[in-house]
Amino acid sequence: MKKIVVIAGATGNLGGKIVNALLARNVEIRAIVRLGTDVKKVEELERKGVKVFEVDTTNKSEISKHCHGAHCFVSALAGLRETVMDTQKIFLDAAVHAKVKRFIPSDYSSDFTNLIDGQNRNLDLRREFHRYIEKMPIEVTTIFNGPFMDLLITDMPLILFKQKRILCWGNPNQIIEFTTTFNVAEFTAEAAIDDNTPRYLRIAGDRISCNDFVKLMSHLTSENYKIFRPGGIKLLNFLIKVTRFFSPSKKELYPAWQGMQYMRDMMEGRIIFHEYDNSRYINIKWTSVKDFLIQEKFSNK
Repeated sequence: MKKIVVIAGATGNLGGKIVNALLARNVEIRAIVRLGTDVKKVEELERKGVKVFEVDTTNKSEISKHCHGAHCFVSALAGLRETVMDTQKIFLDAAVHAKVKRFIPSDYSSDFTNLIDGQNRNLDLRREFHRYIEKMPIEVTTIFNGPFMDLLITDMPLILFKQKRILCWGNPNQIIEFTTTFNVAEFTAEAAIDDNTPRYLRIAGDRISCNDFVKLMSHLTSENYKIFRPGGIKLLNFLIKVTRFFSPSKKELYPAWQGMQYMRDMMEGRIIFHEYDNSRYINIKWTSVKDFLIQEKFSNK
């Protein structure tokens, strides 16, 4: 008999990959989507064999009736308080009411258990949700995966391709963990159908420092990459405060100052994992930063 997994956020980037990973594992998938969701996105999920339910996401009872018999509820939502706290609480309450065994919250981030309150807005919201979820009668598994490796070629200004520089605040030997969204999705799918997962699972596709990036990029491109260190953590903290003060919108998910908060946490070393669960599911092939950059053909950018 197939296990049933309910997922919220199936139309998103990570959520869509989790759906594909679950389908590859012969799972019945029920996707909860908002009323008015793009018809094309709904039809695409249905073509894959996903059962899609368009619901009022403020209605716990309506959501709950689609969760009955499910083994796990996977949340893959992205947003601020209205999403991470308010909507996710409703999904959690619905899962508890339907007696779903396990809930995987939408964390998929660096390990924020050792961070200081007030230092990272987006991760603070997840920590706040954890305080709520710990009181609920349901098994919970959080997946920590470090920064998404995919961001190295999009929104994370760590590799300055045109300038042949690696941006570094603080210690250039500080290890940073990276995992591709594809690997995160694979691991999440495995955890969702696992009968016995711990409270926290920590994974990393690769562990690499700024100095390691210099060597890697110099090797891949035959160019002379160097460290670019505009200052230390204290300066970065000051720049975060200034940038946030003058930010035109406080409701943007990833404003410049939020990206700087993530960069500070990475460079400060508070989020480094001390043990890893990569070997828990032996069929996953982990992607290194080198293989990812070669695969994405960004080595000569």
